[in-house]
Amino acid sequence: MVADILGFVAFLKLRAAGGAYGGVLRRLVFFPGLLLLSALLGAATPLDNARRAQALLGPEVWSRVIEIDNAAGGARYPALVHALVFEFAGILWFYADADGTQSFSLHRGQLAAEKADFAPLLREIDPGFLRWRALADDGAPAPGTAAAAEPLLNGCFVESVAAWRRRVARGEETGAPRLLSYYFKPGVAKAGHTVLAFEARGRLEIFDPARPERRFEFSRRAGSDALRLARELDGRAVARARFLELPEAPPAAVADAPAAAGRAGATL
Repeated sequence: MVADILGFVAFLKLRAAGGAYGGVLRRLVFFPGLLLLSALLGAATPLDNARRAQALLGPEVWSRVIEIDNAAGGARYPALVHALVFEFAGILWFYADADGTQSFSLHRGQLAAEKADFAPLLREIDPGFLRWRALADDGAPAPGTAAAAEPLLNGCFVESVAAWRRRVARGEETGAPRLLSYYFKPGVAKAGHTVLAFEARGRLEIFDPARPERRFEFSRRAGSDALRLARELDGRAVARARFLELPEAPPAAVADAPAAAGRAGATL
């Protein structure tokens, strides 16, 4: 299981994001004018989205909302970045609304050390990430506001995990659960996408966060080939696909303390 996960990590590192759909529009968040317009309209900010992602994952999942000073602001990320780091499937992950979720851990079996200091991991995301600090848990945008009503920007990985947790909590049949992450050929507007696959009523079902109102059903045999299944969902432009197997039930709350919450990372 660990080897499979680390293989998936390497795949995500190669492909950059595990859930960035709407790839062209996502880059517009870097323009100051659009950020100001979003604030005036009450739309979700990057910090809002990080907190919403944390709320979707739930208190049982170890997570930290962080603020990062970026010396290369405006290139890939803005000068001030808000992101969520969370533990899932035995490793750490990094969500930012600019480009979705990607693997964060660099080593096997070193969760405690990686939680204690994000600086080496952040350098792998972007060399301009000089300092980081964990933010106080002030909660996600209030229900009923415009920010809370919007889909989570580039949040398909997080939304797929949240959907899995909800199904299990409701006692719904969710056999052989797995995430299906797939990546498109160059030139396609979106870079990649993640959905939830599971077995119920003798069929393979897909929950797609981009199309939550639709039910996608396939034969159980379709779950043996990730690339073929992804192409049936999103067309021949899909270039690569990979499953991340999930346990039958979400893990209980993690009991460890926040190793480095609130402290600044080292200046590089």
